[in-house]
Amino acid sequence: MKTKIALIGSREFIERIEKSIPYDLNSIELVPYMYDEPQEASKLMKNLTPCDAVLFSGALPYFFSQQECRTFTVPVLYLEQDETALVTSLLYILHHHGIEPDRVSIDLMDRSLIDHAQSDLHLKNPPRYVMDYKESLPHNFHINDYTEFHQQLFQDGQTEMALTSIHAVYDRLVELHIPCMRMIDPAKSLIRAIDEAHSQSLLSKRKAATIAAARLSVQDLEGEQERIHELARLMKGTLQKNEDDASYTIYSNRGSIEHFLESTDFHEHPMLAGFGYGHTATEAEANAEIALSFARKADSNGCAFILNEEKELSGPYPDKSKKQHLKNDTPEMLSLAKQLTLSPANLSKLVQFYKSRSARDFTAAELSDYMQITRRSTERILKKLVDNGSAKIIGEEMTYAQGRPRAIYELTFPIY
Repeated sequence: MKTKIALIGSREFIERIEKSIPYDLNSIELVPYMYDEPQEASKLMKNLTPCDAVLFSGALPYFFSQQECRTFTVPVLYLEQDETALVTSLLYILHHHGIEPDRVSIDLMDRSLIDHAQSDLHLKNPPRYVMDYKESLPHNFHINDYTEFHQQLFQDGQTEMALTSIHAVYDRLVELHIPCMRMIDPAKSLIRAIDEAHSQSLLSKRKAATIAAARLSVQDLEGEQERIHELARLMKGTLQKNEDDASYTIYSNRGSIEHFLESTDFHEHPMLAGFGYGHTATEAEANAEIALSFARKADSNGCAFILNEEKELSGPYPDKSKKQHLKNDTPEMLSLAKQLTLSPANLSKLVQFYKSRSARDFTAAELSDYMQITRRSTERILKKLVDNGSAKIIGEEMTYAQGRPRAIYELTFPIY
């Protein structure tokens, strides 16, 4: 299956990608989302269909979407502006327009790029008119400030051309008939950013598959048996009773454990637990035991710690200071449920199921197990989604020598 990367940028950026980078990239599928101004990027985040990574066209749209990015479980990156883009653009202006760097007004993310370019190239006429937006993001940034910066310098005769890294500023300068150019993103930089998003996606999936163990301390064994088995199911793990003390171990993977720690069930019913990650089951179990000892010291009534394979300890969980919206009863969710002809409860479970996985594809059997409903009910839900275009069948798997192959599904509606 190809790695699906969501590209968020201006129309010009998307067109640049289409012209300079073939869409039939090996093992990568690029899905574009376009905005008119970078502030609109945060709204686009709510329209993203399931993907393996998100790549922004630059720092501006990324910073305006930081709050939305915090809820994403896939890697989120942006194309970083560097000296290569700056120098390439200045050389283009000098070669094609004969304008020296000191007669060009420039806006960019960080003015230190100018200093680096000057230090490396020993420019005789380095850029003098520079405005950056590093310190103004995201709350004090106003597009008009940058348009007026270029406009004023040109009208005063101090510059002959404007070089902007903001496509919306370029459009406004064109309307004002001010000579201008967009910062050039070299094709090599674009390819490097896409390759990095691809690599981060694969790394994230490998990390999610790291072996994990959960040590649960239970005092009232008789009354907790059913609860323990339910926890093992929620963690997608295998339960084992420890004979030497009143504790259980659940073996699972990192992705499933981290999703469980964010779930409603854990926040409403905290337990005394230690979670350990490791390269082997033995290492994960040993780390879980150490984490459990910290949980006992912190709050014997119920909390959890995590110790990973790098011996980094985190906790306690749940984080009392971290407010979480655990109900999917927002107007957007209710509207989506109506659009998909699903109950809000089933839609909520479906979204949580999808977010708990490191892979985009799934089978009806996997969804049925997660939602705790019959296979027939699950298939009815999936048929409804496929019929209205909210899911698609992307393949089949044969698990037995006889019988029908199982359909493999992928959701196609926004889940973030």
